[in-house]
Amino acid sequence: MTPDPTESFARPRVAAGVLFFDEQDRVLLVVPSYKDYRDIPGGYLEHGETPTEAAAREVREELGISPSIGRLLVIDWAPNQIEGDKLLFLFDGGTLTAEYLDKIQLDPAEITRYEFHDVAQVHELTITRLARRIVQGQAARQDGSTRYLEHGQPRH
Repeated sequence: MTPDPTESFARPRVAAGVLFFDEQDRVLLVVPSYKDYRDIPGGYLEHGETPTEAAAREVREELGISPSIGRLLVIDWAPNQIEGDKLLFLFDGGTLTAEYLDKIQLDPAEITRYEFHDVAQVHELTITRLARRIVQGQAARQDGSTRYLEHGQPRH
């Protein structure tokens, strides 16, 4: 039997998330019903879906709103011991105005509540690898860049 040459290729799980901010430039974090830490809106891509499509779908499912998804802020190669290779896209959702905030309808099967926090606090509120990604995402948003990370750390 001839070995399949593609067996040695990485097959990462791919996810997309969105950073939303309020008028005070605080980041939106959600409290998932199935995790023991705060997260950002987002999730894994479905077959045939692009990262921006997945980000928009996840925001719609989790928050019940459909704001436009902005530019790519961060891409992070972030393997996980349990889940294997992962490639994570982080997009700019911009500032959520009162118009969108008033329309948020959480899916209680997934999200129990949402909160806005200063980005400087995220290391106290979520897991380290996500906190690093959020900090880098806010910095990329402020300076107009897109950042490539490995394990949440910038690579130049």
